[in-house]
Parts: sequence; structure tokens; C-alpha cells
Amino acid sequence: MKVLIYPGSLQLVRKSGVGQAMFHQKHMLEAAGIPVTYKKREKYDIVHYNTIFPDSFFSALKAKIRGKKIVYYGHSTMEDFRNSFIGSNFFAPAFKCWIKLCYSLGDVIITPSEYSKALLTSYGIKKPIYAISNGVDSAFFSYKKEHRTAFRKKYGIDEDKKVVISVGHYIERKGITDFIEMARQMPEYLFFWFGYTDKRLIPAYIQQAINTAPKNLFFPGFVEQPQLRQAYCGSDLFAFMSYEETEGIVVLEAMSCGIPVLVRNIPVYEKWLIDGKNCYKADNNTVFKRKIKAVLEGKATDVSEGAKKTVEQRSYRVLGQKLTEIYGKI
Repeated sequence: MKVLIYPGSLQLVRKSGVGQAMFHQKHMLEAAGIPVTYKKREKYDIVHYNTIFPDSFFSALKAKIRGKKIVYYGHSTMEDFRNSFIGSNFFAPAFKCWIKLCYSLGDVIITPSEYSKALLTSYGIKKPIYAISNGVDSAFFSYKKEHRTAFRKKYGIDEDKKVVISVGHYIERKGITDFIEMARQMPEYLFFWFGYTDKRLIPAYIQQAINTAPKNLFFPGFVEQPQLRQAYCGSDLFAFMSYEETEGIVVLEAMSCGIPVLVRNIPVYEKWLIDGKNCYKADNNTVFKRKIKAVLEGKATDVSEGAKKTVEQRSYRVLGQKLTEIYGKI
């Protein structure tokens, strides 16, 4: 058995969570002893699709005609399309129809969480849907003192200075305006937002918020994985204020690096992220501010052991075995 991870549009999504998920799938399958290729001309039995661009849709149609088994990854939902780019709310209903059409080509659909599985089921999709985490490369994303040192040296940060980071596109759904407000209310700490979005794609009020951000908030832009690992290790808290996710790969990366994680209390985190056990949760900016201070001042409950166990459950070895079981069914 051999799996093709369809590489179409990879350059468009490489800097996103979807792009990272494609690389994760390769490592999961290899951990389970299953051969993987990105080359469409090689022989294969099963093909993975991760994007919902037209090229993926027509490629899946062709694969179906040729009798190949199709695994469609349900990374996208109408809910996380909203409040993203200019016009996204207007086009959200049409987007829902389109992703339903794409996903219907799969023999099975795999989505990163029970929450996103419930959403896709509510759309009326009849194909089998499995919830399997995107996983995390825990061997790569691990804490090392030299990573912390490199980050702080690069940005000229004293060791005793407290740093809060977040990662994502410049979009409202990711909570960027709330993150900016936190930095404004807590000038005693440094804040970093890693990630980038072409400003032509984001609303004017987001651009204005970024342009008028306080001086203790920095926007280094998109960085490659080694630099992002340094940022995780070099900071003191990962604050992910997103309003909607299908999982959140960056949350797992931060946890894997041993950094405390503070997330918004939204449905996708129910059951697997527990406040005070493996992470911290907040419902609004008032609570976010209070918990940021508690963590940075050493007054919060230690959640490191719980976070470590959560990461272990999402290792490539464990998830590779789950994928193998699904392949046996199709």
C-alpha cells in the first residue's frame, strides 16, 4: 500500500496550518511503516487531499474515475472561514456548499477534532468522518536552553523580561485585535505576534489596529519552523485568543515546547484541553489579562505535566496507527 499526499496548491498553503498538516501526515504514515509520495506520476493506492482549491477537486474526480481510494482532510469549515478575509462573511454560505462538494469525493473524511467532526456532520455530509488530531512533531518542538537564548539574543531581550507570544494570520478570527489590546493594557511585558497576511486581504480596521499597536508589541512576520521553535522556547506564555479553530496546530507546538498555553474557552477545546490541568482558559479580555499576570508572576497552577501527556497522545506513532486502521476499512 502506498499513499499519495496530493501536493497541488502547497505553495499557497505552506505557511498555514493546512500546509503543516500535510507534512505531519507524511511523518505519521512513515512512523506506521506506510510508503508516502508527493509525486503524482508514481503508483499509489490511496490519495490524501488537504485543500479545497479547484485543482484538488478535479484531481479527486480523476482519481475516483481511476478507482483510487480517497481520504479528504476536512481542515476547513464555514465557521472558521467567517471573520477572516475581506468578504468572507458574505461568501461563507457559498463556501459551505463548495466544501461539502469537495469532501463528498472522499471515501472517508478525516478532520482534526470532535468539534469539527460535529460541524461537518451537521452539514449533512454522508461519508464516514473520523476525528484524528493533526499531531505535533514532539522531537522537533521540544525545549532547549539554546533555543531560548537564541530567541532572546536575536530580539535583544533580557532574561528577566517576560514575553507573551501568539501565532497566526492577521485576521479577526485569530483574536489579533484582542492580543493588541492586551499588549496595550500590560506595557510591563513584551508581546510578539508571529505570522503574516497580505494586507490587501484584511479589513482596514485590522490594518489600523496593527499600525497603531503599542511599542511593546512586535510583528516579526512569518518565520520558518526553527525560528518559531526558538520563539516558543524563548517566551514565557503562549496566548492564543482565536475565536474559532478546527484544532490549532500552534497550540500543540507550544505545549510540546513546554511553554504554558492560554486559550479562549471555545467548543473545539472541550474535553481535551482542561483549564488548570494542561492549559489555561479565558472567556474575555478581563480574564485573559488576569490569567496572563498570574502565569507570568508565577501564581498560576503548574500545568506542564498535563500538557506533556496531551502531546504524547498526539505523537506521530499513535496517530499513524489510527490512520492505518482507517485504511484497512477502505
